[in-house]
Amino acid sequence: MSESTMSQVRRTFSLLNQLACSWSCSSSNFFTDSDSAGLVLQSHSTDVYQNLALEDWIDANVDLQGHGVLLLWRNRPAVVIGRHQNPWTECNLPAMRRAGIPLARRRSGGGTVFHDLGNLNLTFFASKKAYDRQRNLKVVTDALRRLRPGLDVQATDRFDILLNGRYKISGTASRLSRKSSYHHCTLLHSADRSTLSSVLCPSCPGIQSNATPSVPSPVANLLDHAPSLQWEELLGALVQQYNTEFDLHSALTVIDPTNESMFPGVGEMEVELRSWDWTFGKTPKFTMETQLELTNEQPPACCSARLQMEVKNGRIESCHLDIPVDWLPVRLSGELSSVLIGERFCPHRAAAAFSALMRSESGATHTRLHRLCDAMLTVMG
Repeated sequence: MSESTMSQVRRTFSLLNQLACSWSCSSSNFFTDSDSAGLVLQSHSTDVYQNLALEDWIDANVDLQGHGVLLLWRNRPAVVIGRHQNPWTECNLPAMRRAGIPLARRRSGGGTVFHDLGNLNLTFFASKKAYDRQRNLKVVTDALRRLRPGLDVQATDRFDILLNGRYKISGTASRLSRKSSYHHCTLLHSADRSTLSSVLCPSCPGIQSNATPSVPSPVANLLDHAPSLQWEELLGALVQQYNTEFDLHSALTVIDPTNESMFPGVGEMEVELRSWDWTFGKTPKFTMETQLELTNEQPPACCSARLQMEVKNGRIESCHLDIPVDWLPVRLSGELSSVLIGERFCPHRAAAAFSALMRSESGATHTRLHRLCDAMLTVMG
């Protein structure tokens, strides 16, 4: 590392330490003089919750008036939904559980995205007055054109970036606060498109909601069209173009988003982002209505049941089960619906609620009740 780069690193950490010291006064400021107009940071972490918490911390605590910050970060496989989205309609929760892929809800709007180490995230922080998504995307497209002049990359009116006029290589979301703003976008370098396709599909049938839906688009990786493009080359070009666009001289500095001495309170932000109440409980109210097809071998029988639910804050507010009485007594279908009221819309919690009811039955009734419960758990994702 050159002496000039070492000097920039020391200076950045000095500014961050000043920021931590000023936390108690609620006057956090990365910048101490007119030359400190911007910073370019790279997160050391690949944990989606830690990186989202770092975004929130910078947005909440850094004075961005007249200054800017570019944060670069990557995550291990994860699905990230927008603040106003419904996870049960946006992603395949059973497939994610099997693969050990976490779900996170960010604080910005927009649609659902799949992250892995082949995807680069860029977050542009600025004052609300300086908020300019097209200019931020110009940093990305200009950097790509400089790296590979043959690449046809264009930013759209929807603030996506398309390759060859068709393939989406970058999606956008943003958040505006009273004085500050941030705009983040993805950049697909070498993401696992097979996993992306398998997890970005609905979990539950029959959901009606006012939640923000994602807009499906064909995607591509940069590596598919520029096979020699390396990560270090890409990062270097983006940093250089950011400095050029905003007339800065900032070196890339690696930071640890879990460092409480540098980012006081960031751990609490991370805990909230990991919580069920944030990830699922912030889902806009929705209804679900679906058909359950049931079969039984002993004695041979089959029937259809209609399940209707209303869910608010991720919890079941009402549940109605319409099932033929010759399949299951009215008493049991009513009890089955009742045990779900107030429970999380979650197969694990519903299974626990069903277990006591199932222990009270035996024989053919127990078998049919078991099959009905399994069918209900399946449609709950």
